[in-house]
Amino acid sequence: MTQSERGSAPASAGTAGGYRPGYELAAERILEYVIRAGLQPGDRLPTEKDLADHVEMSRTVVREAVKILSALGRLSVQKGRGIYVAEPEQSSWQQSLTNFLPADLRQVDELFEFRRHLETTTAGLAAQRATPAQVKAVRETARESADAAAGDDIEAFTLADEAFHGGIAAAAANMFYVSTIEAMRRLQRQVMTIGLAGVAGGSLRVAADQHEAIAEAIASGDSSRAEALMAEHVDMTAQQFQKEIWRRIAPGEDTPS
Repeated sequence: MTQSERGSAPASAGTAGGYRPGYELAAERILEYVIRAGLQPGDRLPTEKDLADHVEMSRTVVREAVKILSALGRLSVQKGRGIYVAEPEQSSWQQSLTNFLPADLRQVDELFEFRRHLETTTAGLAAQRATPAQVKAVRETARESADAAAGDDIEAFTLADEAFHGGIAAAAANMFYVSTIEAMRRLQRQVMTIGLAGVAGGSLRVAADQHEAIAEAIASGDSSRAEALMAEHVDMTAQQFQKEIWRRIAPGEDTPS
């Protein structure tokens, strides 16, 4: 193993500077190995020697990289047992998901406020980045939601709605948007058991019309229109949820503005 590898390595394309420390490159390769091997939290990695062979770096450099990844919470080094993929600590983000109350109007408002910001952005990006296959998928799920709405089939509409919003997130081509929108949709599914049951079929048809308009804006590459239509769509859904939740927790009273 050369001195260059032990101490530093040529920078990757697009990396500022001429060289990177060897342990930094080794850490990157170890994380790539974990993903390629499909290892999950709690799974054991190869021995330090075998891991060095896998990432084609010296054991000394790999040892330093493992220390860094352990300090960052990505790996867990257990004396006498080996190296493991670390169990993720519960972040404040995860805690907020755990503590979400689907019948709390304030929290539902906050959910939709965040969802509005998130999904208008993804709609705009989808209009810029969607592949022909992704445009086709978004259009098809919009059409499926319209068919379900026409038959007042809430279950079928919900499935189409999930696929529609998921398809737009995928078309935005950013894994962080995809995962965050999925987390928001999981919370919305909790709210739906309270907020959407009993909503009139006519409101489903309005939502389906909005789906189709959003799909066409994405297909035409009109990011501004896609964002505006998505904002309108999320706002309408939020109002429906708020109205239904309020009706159930305070029957006979007007929905607060």
